Amino acid sequence: MNISEEMKNNIKENFGYNDEELQAFLDNPRNVDVLSKSLKLLGKTIIAEVIESHGCNSQHKVGDKFYFDGAGNLLTKLCPKKVCIYALSELDKLIHSVNELLYAGIDPNEMRFNQASCFDTGVKCGGWGNIVMELKVVDRNKI
Repeated sequence: MNISEEMKNNIKENFGYNDEELQAFLDNPRNVDVLSKSLKLLGKTIIAEVIESHGCNSQHKVGDKFYFDGAGNLLTKLCPKKVCIYALSELDKLIHSVNELLYAGIDPNEMRFNQASCFDTGVKCGGWGNIVMELKVVDRNKI
C-alpha cells in the first residue's frame, strides 16, 4: 500500500509520533495491512444491546444500547446518560473480535459467541444484578 504524505501526517498527529516512531510504525507490515483496511472500520458502528437485565444498579434495561465506532470508541452522545464500567469492560474482547473479523474480510455478524454479561453474578449468586448484552455491527449510515 502506498501511504500518502497526508496520511503519514494524520498518523503522526493522531498518535503524537515523531518521525522515528512513524517510521517504526510504517515498517511493521501488519500496521500497513490494517491501514489498508481501515476504511471498512470507518463505515461501521458496533452496537451492544441489553437483552436481559435484572437488578442492575446502573438501571440498564432491556433495549438499552451502547454504541461504538468501528475502532471501538464509545460514542457517548448515543448512549444512556449513565454507563456501567463493569458492563463495558466485558465488551472489549467482542469488539476486538469484530475488528479482527473485519480485517480478515469476514462479516462480524457471523460471530458465533456475540453475547457478554457484566461480571456481577446477580442477587441469586450473592451479587446485586446482572445484564446480558448482544453485539451486532451495522453500517454507520443506518444509525
